[in-house]
Amino acid sequence: MWIERKDGLAGPARIGRVTFSKSRKSLHYDGKTFHTLAGRGFKTNYVDVETGEEYWISGCHKDGRDALYTTDVEVDEDVRVEYWTEIRGQPDKVRVARFRAVGKCK
Repeated sequence: MWIERKDGLAGPARIGRVTFSKSRKSLHYDGKTFHTLAGRGFKTNYVDVETGEEYWISGCHKDGRDALYTTDVEVDEDVRVEYWTEIRGQPDKVRVARFRAVGKCK
């Protein structure tokens, strides 16, 4: 999943594996719990229940156009091969752990 902490309109992002609660109203990643904003956020859709920080969390796009605004991205080691081969179709990049995502908005 694309996990972007929103510091205003953009923020640092990660590609990582999340787990959903049974109700799918919450998800867990890296020891944190995120609760859905159910459409109430501005360019955000989840909030960290402990810190109140807002995030945009969504599935990754095949074309890599996940960011609304250009940002730096880190790909977690445990999903790196899957991300670059199965999602992006670029197996030559499986060693790429960081990259700059070009945003949809300029």
